Amino acid sequence: MKVSASQPFQIVYSLYQHEYLGFIFESYIVHLDEKGKLTYQHQNISSKNAREFAKGLDERDFELIEILDSMQQDAIVKKFSPKLIKPEEFLTKTYDKAKGNELIQDQIEDYMEKRRAKVLEKLKGKQLFEMGNDGEPTWRKIEVLEKKASIHFHFMRNDDHTNYYPTIYYQDKKLDLPDASAYLICKSPAWMVHNGKLYGFEKFVDGKKLIPFLTKKFVVIPKNVEETYYNRFVAPLIASFDDVEANGFEINKSNYEPHPVVTLSELHTAQTTAAPSLFDNSAPAEDTSDETGKIVFDLSFKYGKHRFRGDNIGPVSVTVEKQGEHYIFHRIARKTEVEKHYLNTLQKLGLPMKGFRVAIPKAEAFSWLNENRVNLLNFGFEVSQPESRDKKYFVGKAVIEVEVKENIDWFDIHAKIRFGEFEIPFKDLRRLILRKKVEFRLPNGEIAIIPEVWLTKYADLFALSETDGNDETPVLRKHHLNLVKELEEGNLAKVHLSEKLRNLNSFSGIKDYPLPVGFKGELRPYQRAGYNWLRFLNEYKLGGCLADDMGLGKTVQTLTMLLAEKEAGAGTSLLIMPTSLIYNWEMEASKFTPELRILNYTGTLRNKDITRFEKYDLILTSYGITRLDIELLQKFYFNYIILDESQVIKNPVSNIAKAVRELKSRQKLVLTGTPIENTTLDLWSQMSFINPGILGSQTYFRNEFQNPIEKKADETRSKKLGMIIKPFILRRHKSQVATELPEKVENIQYSVMTPEQEKRYEEVKTHYREKIFKLIEEEGIGNSRFMILEGLTKLRQLANHPKMIDQEYEGDSGKLEDVTHMLQNAMGDGHKILVFSQFVKHLDLVKNYLRENNIDYAYLDGSSMDRKEQVERFTKDSNIKIFLISIKAGGLGLNLTEADYVFILDPWWNPAVEAQAVDRAHRIGQKKKVFTYKFITRNSVEEKILMLQQKKLKLTHELITTEESFMKQLSREDIAQMLA
Repeated sequence: MKVSASQPFQIVYSLYQHEYLGFIFESYIVHLDEKGKLTYQHQNISSKNAREFAKGLDERDFELIEILDSMQQDAIVKKFSPKLIKPEEFLTKTYDKAKGNELIQDQIEDYMEKRRAKVLEKLKGKQLFEMGNDGEPTWRKIEVLEKKASIHFHFMRNDDHTNYYPTIYYQDKKLDLPDASAYLICKSPAWMVHNGKLYGFEKFVDGKKLIPFLTKKFVVIPKNVEETYYNRFVAPLIASFDDVEANGFEINKSNYEPHPVVTLSELHTAQTTAAPSLFDNSAPAEDTSDETGKIVFDLSFKYGKHRFRGDNIGPVSVTVEKQGEHYIFHRIARKTEVEKHYLNTLQKLGLPMKGFRVAIPKAEAFSWLNENRVNLLNFGFEVSQPESRDKKYFVGKAVIEVEVKENIDWFDIHAKIRFGEFEIPFKDLRRLILRKKVEFRLPNGEIAIIPEVWLTKYADLFALSETDGNDETPVLRKHHLNLVKELEEGNLAKVHLSEKLRNLNSFSGIKDYPLPVGFKGELRPYQRAGYNWLRFLNEYKLGGCLADDMGLGKTVQTLTMLLAEKEAGAGTSLLIMPTSLIYNWEMEASKFTPELRILNYTGTLRNKDITRFEKYDLILTSYGITRLDIELLQKFYFNYIILDESQVIKNPVSNIAKAVRELKSRQKLVLTGTPIENTTLDLWSQMSFINPGILGSQTYFRNEFQNPIEKKADETRSKKLGMIIKPFILRRHKSQVATELPEKVENIQYSVMTPEQEKRYEEVKTHYREKIFKLIEEEGIGNSRFMILEGLTKLRQLANHPKMIDQEYEGDSGKLEDVTHMLQNAMGDGHKILVFSQFVKHLDLVKNYLRENNIDYAYLDGSSMDRKEQVERFTKDSNIKIFLISIKAGGLGLNLTEADYVFILDPWWNPAVEAQAVDRAHRIGQKKKVFTYKFITRNSVEEKILMLQQKKLKLTHELITTEESFMKQLSREDIAQMLA
């Protein structure tokens, strides 16, 4: 029955025993009569309606009600059942005597005990009752006592057995036990109801230890189990209580200062075999050893002759000593604050201890030990290893000293590596590290661990160094100059370099080389600097990547360098490029370097006699021809091999990448406006071509750079990669150097879907959302990427125009309406417009509109065979204002400075591709301001992809994604956001 909040009332707490869940409390509002006494009119309350009665409740009542809510059946089922189920069904199944789930039973009991203890601590001053069998909440009152009770234990040992029993006192008055009517509401800690009163205890009492004495006077410990019982039960009891009365054994109380001990032991995670020895020819370094184990650091404390684990927490510890038939319990007061101080000291020294114990990888463990040996001694720590273990680790001093000296063609590495009295050859240590081994056996039998700090600080030195000659002298190639300088700056090595070499990565140190006599024309200042850089790399026999922005003249800088090589008497060079750029190179060479003798080695009827190459300065060919004729071309030793648009070899396992690596030359150079298109592996492929080994093996690069940068957004590794490649990549942006270029204005044009378009979009989105998330649940996100890409691509097409996926669609598209409207306006003002799309179907829709309105246009996609003609139509015919271009066809070799408007019809995954499209118009030769319009459909996947890109692309402005890498980085949350 309901109780009115406007009438006098009292909150009470009622206790009853649940069939499965033990004791549970409920809160009730009880109506008071005119004399202020409780009536039978009551109402159960919870957090949902407690505020109605706020005037009669205090803050503690609200806290109690919230805890009681969490103990009810519904709350238990919600927390512990994996599926929606009725409480009665869940509890009956869980607590079934034959088939019940004991693990969940234990979890529920622990959950309930913690809440019972919280409730009982907060009940002081509140009214508590036992609930009647009829559900009456105020059946029998339980007095909640103000103070806590104390408990004393008594032990009496004789020749046959030991008896023990407790006595309980409340305010110096002894309680009568045993008492069959007494019961425990909570066991951890014990809370007891005795003669209608609720007793808590001053010190923690385990209720399970108290239960026997509710029904019997004492417990008997038989002689044959007394030693076990004394250690497991009596010792903890003596530690918890000062006032233990003992007859028949001795309790010795001692006071000592703690002495800290750090113990090292191995935590095995796999079966081990013997560690290799570097000193015994009969046990080669190739022997396998366990590298998966960790080293456990345990902090314990000596108190006199007694030793206690640090995680055996408590103000008192007790050890049991047996002398013949006599037992002595050594009760030692622990100085926990001092122990915590020692723990904090280890943590401040960098050991990540939690709870006085930590397990860390071997290399990291001994690196820490090597660095802190003196500190541990000064702070009073003792370092020990278990005597019982067969394996003993070397815990002495480990030292590495490295010296790097410049040689004619490389750097020589001189290293001294010592573990105590034993010296280790660099080549042997390097061999271990490259095989991911960190331990080996010393001549004295101890196991030495290579410190983690060495693996970290010298990781690149070990990975990138090579061996030379029969004596396997360790060396570094010259293009690892930055690694050498890093070792020097980090005080990791003594370095001897010539000033000439020190200037390699500083433009101020590069001299001004004379232009070749036969050069026609003029180089801009930044082009002259690029020419000087190419000459400088040539002087040091180093490969380079000229990665200037599109339209800054990579071609003329390269031709000038090649002409200088001709005039110096160098041999024939090979320049490989996409077929569409051959004509462009021929025209540029005839204009700036007419003295270069050039052979166009293309076409199905080409003369394959490579001996004639010697008559020419430069051979122009395509990637396709190179792949077909590689067996011929690899027989000729070229002066330079140059790759234009070198991102073509971004996939190192592709046939063309493999082919160009087989070519032989004195020097190598690559040209590209986008050194990274998909992933950082693009960079590895190109850099490894020009300077083999500069970024290590593909596996090393993936582990050390690609995965940390792309999967973990590791800016440190990104900066490290940039530091390594910096001297060999020259990249200038137009904003830096082409200051005479007119302004580039970028706009985002938002379009709104038509109602019919939006209806189609939402239908497809719902379909794929259900399909994708079901697949993710069943097979994981990795196996769902094809479906995700399919769904996102269809949504992108629908955001453009539903006709792209449904030819029967009769409706309009908000975006197409905006595009055609703006095309009309721009043409009306006399502008020339480039229109780019990733989808040929999208261009077809624009094409149809232009035809219907009798508007002439130029057109180029991947299947076009008249590329040159289409470009000339647009550039020379003033009547043609629009050039429709697919991204795949228009990404390379187009100079379209006649255009001053660029329309990007759909956003690409790779922003660099959009930049290339704009660069067709915004390049040297452009006189007018260039306006770019990117068309984005509101409330579509287009908008959300752009938002996600901003979140994903935080590493460096060079790390650019496309569909493949973008898809790999998508999380479940990202997909949910895009399909929301």
